[in-house]
Amino acid sequence: MFSVIFPGQGSQMVGMGKELYEKYDLVKQLFKEADEILNFSLSKVILEGPKEKLDLTANTQPAIFLISYSIFNIIKTEFNINLNKAKFFAGHSLGEYTALSCAEYLNFSETLKILRIRGDAMQNSVPKGQGGMVAVLGSTVGRIENILNKEIKNFKAQIANDNSEGQIVLSGKTNDLEKLIETLKENSIKSIKLPVSAPFHCNLMSNATKIMSEELNKLNFKKGINKLISNVTAKEILNEVELKELLVRQIENRVRWRESVINMINNNVKHFIEIGPGKVLSGLIKRINRSVKIDTINSKEDIEKLKI
Repeated sequence: MFSVIFPGQGSQMVGMGKELYEKYDLVKQLFKEADEILNFSLSKVILEGPKEKLDLTANTQPAIFLISYSIFNIIKTEFNINLNKAKFFAGHSLGEYTALSCAEYLNFSETLKILRIRGDAMQNSVPKGQGGMVAVLGSTVGRIENILNKEIKNFKAQIANDNSEGQIVLSGKTNDLEKLIETLKENSIKSIKLPVSAPFHCNLMSNATKIMSEELNKLNFKKGINKLISNVTAKEILNEVELKELLVRQIENRVRWRESVINMINNNVKHFIEIGPGKVLSGLIKRINRSVKIDTINSKEDIEKLKI
């Protein structure tokens, strides 16, 4: 059994998808539609940059979705490989939207628009420079939670991503994160300040939650083809109503990626197919379980090698 997984923010690079754009009319058409739907040239930002513009969250989120969705549809239509036979679809943060769109809970146009709104809302939830994220390496969730609870009067931070064994990401206000880094150093725990402009997946995103709650309520989710695994619960989403609720909760809640992967493996998934730019999720899965098969698909050559 296999699962199809989709990457989140941080996987973007200028020129991603260029090879496929030049080879397939299907991709050219999707890029053209995206530009018309969003009323600006997202395709130009993806193919030509500049990097600073691509890295703006309001651009990054629809851009990564567009690349992943394009690759998914090339596999389906040009290579006649049915990825909808997968046991589960899952994605990391914005990748969850790619998953639900490829599983036909929401159409291409609606997904692009909601990700543009989501990216903008998350970017503007906290004034620039007032919040950020820190990656913690070689520790456990339990140990980090103990430190956060012990130091709560000194600083506040939240676990934003439980990515893999030994890779946890925390969010908070900039001055709190500086105190966190010092405390981690005192405990011989390695940490790295991430080059992001906002503290995602924590309660500082409350303004984005309000906006997304209103916007998601305007959408009609259909009954999709595939079972989805939620970032919030690390479990299967039961229906379209629950899906909407969990997408709202996802903004301020921890991305339980490590638990999601373990849950899929415990449900007989032995093969993961990552679709989209980069290979971040493939790297994380290797750290979680070395025995499963992993394919990373972001070129024609990768698709030609794919066997399910």
